[in-house]
Amino acid sequence: MKKVLISRLLVILAISLTLVGCKRSGGSNTSRATGWQINAKEGGFQYNTQYKGQENAPGLVFVEGGTFTMGRVQDDVMHDWNNTPNQQHVMSFYMDETEVTNKMYMEYLDWVKTVFPPEEENFRKIYEGVVPDTLVWRNRLGYNEVMTNNYLRHPGYGEYPVVGVSWMQAVEFAKWRTDRVNELKLQKEGYLKQGSQYEATADANFNTETYINAPTQSFGGNEEILKGGKIKPQVDAEGNESGVYASRETGVISPKYRLPTEVEWEYAALGLSELRSYNTYRGRKKYPWDGQYTRSGSRKVRGDQLANFKQGKGDYGGIAGWSDDGADITAQVKSFKPNDNGLYDMAGNVAEWVADVYRPIVDDEFNDFNYYRGNVYTKNAIGEDGTVKIVTTDEIVYDTLPDGKVIARDLPGAIAQVPVDENETYLRTNFDTSDNRNFRDGDVASSRDYDQGFYDDVEGEDASVTGKMYNAPKHNVEVDSAGTLIREYDKSSRRTSLVNDEARVYKGGSWKDRAYWLDPAQRRYFPQNMATDYIGFRCAMSRVGSKSKSSRKTKN
Repeated sequence: MKKVLISRLLVILAISLTLVGCKRSGGSNTSRATGWQINAKEGGFQYNTQYKGQENAPGLVFVEGGTFTMGRVQDDVMHDWNNTPNQQHVMSFYMDETEVTNKMYMEYLDWVKTVFPPEEENFRKIYEGVVPDTLVWRNRLGYNEVMTNNYLRHPGYGEYPVVGVSWMQAVEFAKWRTDRVNELKLQKEGYLKQGSQYEATADANFNTETYINAPTQSFGGNEEILKGGKIKPQVDAEGNESGVYASRETGVISPKYRLPTEVEWEYAALGLSELRSYNTYRGRKKYPWDGQYTRSGSRKVRGDQLANFKQGKGDYGGIAGWSDDGADITAQVKSFKPNDNGLYDMAGNVAEWVADVYRPIVDDEFNDFNYYRGNVYTKNAIGEDGTVKIVTTDEIVYDTLPDGKVIARDLPGAIAQVPVDENETYLRTNFDTSDNRNFRDGDVASSRDYDQGFYDDVEGEDASVTGKMYNAPKHNVEVDSAGTLIREYDKSSRRTSLVNDEARVYKGGSWKDRAYWLDPAQRRYFPQNMATDYIGFRCAMSRVGSKSKSSRKTKN
């Protein structure tokens, strides 16, 4: 009898708490602003009130953000002075557990080749613009033709990190990956026809931003592909269908894949999540693993290398069968243990592109939260009819790079982008221009030898007019009316730097680097349109919502 009474009291208590919770919140589908019903059958405001939090997208692991000491705390033996320590705070994000592999990139190439057949004259440059440069393996005094011919495509290298990819190509891969992941998610949720990816053509392919901003124009406006299959269409007050398209409010569409920022990459590489010592917090951690050495101190594997790097002159892997790190060039991903964030090869194997434009200093005086240099703000182009302008196969714009290569600015199916203008910048205090890559990077008048005219422009324009801090070479390539490339190589003897707005940061040591470069704080730069045999990349994704997967509200 006593047990029954206790059970009834527990039930009453549970009901009472539920009612109190409902009274406080007004119910999950009742507006606390107006008292109106949200997601009412009659229509009105539609919103996902049952959102449970962001899920891990394919290939990504969660990295909880926080504060850390960015930069090199140990002695700067190279005297670069380009990574002095500063305190930064990073928001939570997601990152690829491994570098993007040859197999992953080959899937991208196959899609581009299928949707934009290179045998068609109008699309040939699209495919050529995304293919990695396999000639990066060649060496004037070395025989590397086996990698030149096989590294990208042979299944023996399928799980090896892709190389020969420029920063610009890596960015385009991330855009493609975003569209493919969201296309699959929308299929699973019933917003898209199952298997629609196999029906993609140059005139009808899925683009995430187009779907969000103009869903009826996705897939070239193909209603059969856009038809929802698993969910009940939304209806208005009269019972008419008001659309079966997912919006950001549904929580179904995933944030975009992108290159990680430099501060994100360094924070993720250090793997601070499990280490709470004072020295670690202050930036004393030297490598992605715990300890000050590149060999394991564990009894079972004592002496084994913890990363793939160049151990000395003429020594890319060690003595065969003994002190070998298992690779002479790159190694298969996951060959070494991950760091505390679950990320593999954050030191060694290949160095990795990050999103940032290179400058010798990190301007922590202006910003110490989610630091990033490289913001170029754009907006959707609007056509004469007032709707967003979708790029068609007849409107593909190609850009000729300084090395003569040609790439497509936007693929058909995407929304054309234009720089933000005065409509967005007028009287703003947080930004006043579209291109912010060279914001607060120094002034020319304080530069050495400025008064001697060493900063003159190629056209003879004084640097005080151009306002550029870094006097880098300005090579130019143009295409004449006959389609012939006209290359103009900058032969000026007055150039003083290779740093410009197209120089991008890359981080982490590679199979070609000594142990010195394995420190996540080290930073180097390379032209964004060029590629090497030792730089690869991995993708990241921002986290939306709570900082932690277990929110403070849940804990309390």
